[in-house]
Amino acid sequence: MPEGHSLHRLARQFDDVFGGQRVLVSSPQGRFSSDAERIDGHQLEHAFAKGKQLFCRFSNDLYLRVHLGLYGAFSFGGDQHFTGASSIGAPRKIGESETGTTSDAESYNGPPAPVGAVRVRIVSEHGWADLRGPTACEVLDHDRVQAHLNKLGPDPLIGSAVRFRAAKGQADIADSETLLEAGHKEFRANLLKTKTPIGVALMNQSVISGVGNIYRAEALFRNRISPALPANELSAQKTKKLWWDIVSVMEDGVRDGKIITTLPEDRDPQGVIWPDNAYYVYQRQGMQCRKCSARISLAEVAARKLYWCPRCQKRPRQRHST
Repeated sequence: MPEGHSLHRLARQFDDVFGGQRVLVSSPQGRFSSDAERIDGHQLEHAFAKGKQLFCRFSNDLYLRVHLGLYGAFSFGGDQHFTGASSIGAPRKIGESETGTTSDAESYNGPPAPVGAVRVRIVSEHGWADLRGPTACEVLDHDRVQAHLNKLGPDPLIGSAVRFRAAKGQADIADSETLLEAGHKEFRANLLKTKTPIGVALMNQSVISGVGNIYRAEALFRNRISPALPANELSAQKTKKLWWDIVSVMEDGVRDGKIITTLPEDRDPQGVIWPDNAYYVYQRQGMQCRKCSARISLAEVAARKLYWCPRCQKRPRQRHST
């Protein structure tokens, strides 16, 4: 499923395309019709993401909540005023495509006829968005939205989100670092509560929001942390370094529209950066580590594939009781 950077890019695009505008909301498929009626014709005031979930606030104090899951995806289009990704969604389905303004923007007369099972269609004067195949799609009031947000751990992209809103005059940029520091403290506290291996804990959205299989594997490698280390045994210093490294690589993902975690000196100079040189360990099982001569390992842990270098990320020594 999309990792946190994709949802934050999605929130930015919604803000750019629909923010402050009255929108028409429908459900061509029919499964969302009753909820669509509750927000149809209202102004979409603001879109934001936390972790892997998107929230759109409307002028009648209701929110659209979307979790794309494994197969959910948005497609976009519009007139010459519309720019951005033509699609953002689950990698298994479409991933993300950057096309900018559509080729027929000059003759734009509204959205095309729905193709496939479109759960939600959102239309403004200048653009449209179609949602297909989400895991969750519902209209909620403020209290129910807050309940969802409270279940999620700190989001490494909160600083990036605040800076985006500050550029529009909607937030104070000084809050960016304050919220990130608070996120680090919450992350540290969450890790101390569990003996679960850090390789599992990072995928728990109540521990940290938005980290998926790629960021999990790559962040642990970049910080030389064994995925088998109990989360509560990670030192304060390493926890801080891990948090800020995740912040950095995920912010890069928001900027680039794709995950690239390797440093230039660790890439094959003859190859393209993405995807061939994008990762240190993710989907590189059996290949030579970019930092040493060991082969990248693969195991299934908690029903997800885990990648690591057995030499760079040595298992912690077993503690013997006396």
